[in-house]
Amino acid sequence: MSLAFLITALLVVASPGTGAIYTISSGLTHGVRGGLVAALGCTVGIVPHMLAAVLGLATVFRASALAFEVLKIAGGAYLLYMAWQALRDTRMLQANGADKERSAAKIIASAVLVNLLNPKLPVFFLAFLPQFVPADDPSPIAHMFGLSAVFMAMTWVVFVLYGCFAARMRVHVLSRPAVLAWMRRGFAAGFALLGVRLLTSQR
Repeated sequence: MSLAFLITALLVVASPGTGAIYTISSGLTHGVRGGLVAALGCTVGIVPHMLAAVLGLATVFRASALAFEVLKIAGGAYLLYMAWQALRDTRMLQANGADKERSAAKIIASAVLVNLLNPKLPVFFLAFLPQFVPADDPSPIAHMFGLSAVFMAMTWVVFVLYGCFAARMRVHVLSRPAVLAWMRRGFAAGFALLGVRLLTSQR
């Protein structure tokens, strides 16, 4: 495994995106546990895209303009829905100890959907992974699975750091109603911006 792969993967994982925003939001809302669950959900959401790319299904997906458009619209609409939820739900970024179990299920389901409805991920895996597999590799599929596992592990670690940092800031944030209101608007704007960007993106 090359140093170039590790550096490139880290840059991709650490770049702010829907998963990072959702994990930070969950860490602020539900504490360390919420951040950890969101990080796990975002990581699990990568699995279908990774399998599609490694098994060659992403080639078919990439060639189908209709498949790309359908998934793009679904992903963009879901992000806009999350933006609307962030604006209307005044309980967001507030402690809620009585709803821990149900919240964990909702967090992980939403986190999985965030990455599952991202049409850029299978294309990314298709273009990214093969660059680091030697042409003469006797087991290219196994090699790609190994690289994918490392990428997913890095995703989980980075997102855990995001979630834990947000949880540490939680006490300072929850005691300031004005800050809470502006942060809800900020998360809503972030989700909306990412949703619009996804809906207007080209292949």
